[in-house]
Amino acid sequence: METLKEKEAALQKSYMREVRMLVEDAEKRRGKKLTYHVTTFGCQMNAHDSEKLKGMLDEMGYSEIESENADFVIYNTCTVRENANLKVYGRLGRLHSYKKKNPDMIIGLCGCMMEEKDVVEKIKSSYKFVDIIFGTHNLFQFAQLTLRRLQENKMVIGFEADDNSKIIEDLPSRRKYSFKSGVNIMYGCNNFCSYCIVPYVRGREYSREAEDILSEIKALADDGVKEIMLLGQNVNSYGKTLAKPVSFAELLRKTEEIEGIERIRFMTSHPKDLSDELIDVMAESKKICKHLHLPVQSGSSELLKKMNRHYTKESYLELAEKIQKRIPDIALTTDIIVGFPGETDEDFEDTMDVVRKVRYDSAFTFIYSKRTGTPAAGWESVPEDVVKERFDRLLNEVQSIASEKAMAYEGKTLDVLVEGINEHDSSLVTGRLSNNSTVHFAGDESLIGKIVPVYLKECKGFYYLGERK
Repeated sequence: METLKEKEAALQKSYMREVRMLVEDAEKRRGKKLTYHVTTFGCQMNAHDSEKLKGMLDEMGYSEIESENADFVIYNTCTVRENANLKVYGRLGRLHSYKKKNPDMIIGLCGCMMEEKDVVEKIKSSYKFVDIIFGTHNLFQFAQLTLRRLQENKMVIGFEADDNSKIIEDLPSRRKYSFKSGVNIMYGCNNFCSYCIVPYVRGREYSREAEDILSEIKALADDGVKEIMLLGQNVNSYGKTLAKPVSFAELLRKTEEIEGIERIRFMTSHPKDLSDELIDVMAESKKICKHLHLPVQSGSSELLKKMNRHYTKESYLELAEKIQKRIPDIALTTDIIVGFPGETDEDFEDTMDVVRKVRYDSAFTFIYSKRTGTPAAGWESVPEDVVKERFDRLLNEVQSIASEKAMAYEGKTLDVLVEGINEHDSSLVTGRLSNNSTVHFAGDESLIGKIVPVYLKECKGFYYLGERK
């Protein structure tokens, strides 16, 4: 018997066919192919969503081009930081100039930013040339919204109730790489860190059924995919919302059994619920990559409490030490916020202490960005000059340690998954180690998608020059 999700998928595919007929008619009238361009802002989950948007646009008859001067342009937005919103507003001005020359152009906005009511109101009043607006929860209705826009010739705004169980995955997708893919294992977030807007725009946590995830991965493996990345705002809490709870570690074990999959990655892990079981699975696995992104945000227990992170400096350090002892060749990476409201010199020195003790392979360092609607938005800010000085010190320390860590691999031969031709030198190919480091070495297109042993001849700080063995 057909499930509700299967019925919804069939319905959305029927909308794609209807749009395709309208597109074909328009192409005959205009005497040219209709084109599209998707611009992605933000995280890996957004990048994966954009692959679905592209797949649906392909099915609707549009052809992808590199330029934003296209017949259909989609901005898949991020709202983690204020600057991300400002960037979108700034670029909309350029799209408007394109639309003045091509009145039939369709401009669509989707993603996290479109889940903010004040943003939508601003676009409705100040950017009336935008055609389609939809949020993260109804991305699967993209074709339906496009059909409405083509039929009604006015701005279309589509929003579903905050009910992730309605999300369907069985839709066309245009993967960036034929040999690797992201797989959503859960949606939303229940953590409510005091600085973060994500739970408010992505909704409450919802895990997909393990059987559905594994079926998707098997289909990807059958299609030639060798590396998958399991995606969620906090993968460590996967399975807690299921009728029959399944731990993330259990899901990884089952994923490892799938033939054809050679590498398994995941993003992102919250330190508060990273289990010993997960560490054991990673240590024993032959497929899980030797890389763990473990955001610390701050080294100050006092600030971590204000951030609502549910761990202390001491417990984080204990966890990092446990991981590094159990998996000696693990690459630990992190996120760090500088200038969180109330951050003192002592708080910042605690952060520097964690950086020196953990010795991260790399770190994403951010200056605190106030997000309206979060608890921290109303708290007293740290002076800008103080934040800048701290940020520079932190960045120097992180880069110095990361460079030392990278040098340790020079002279070793390790497996590299080749991702493509080098952008700056066509005689080279570029790939990644299990620990996510980048390697460039002599090769051609025949190597793309293959895992090959490479001698790391020279470390260049944040990448390696190698020779195929």
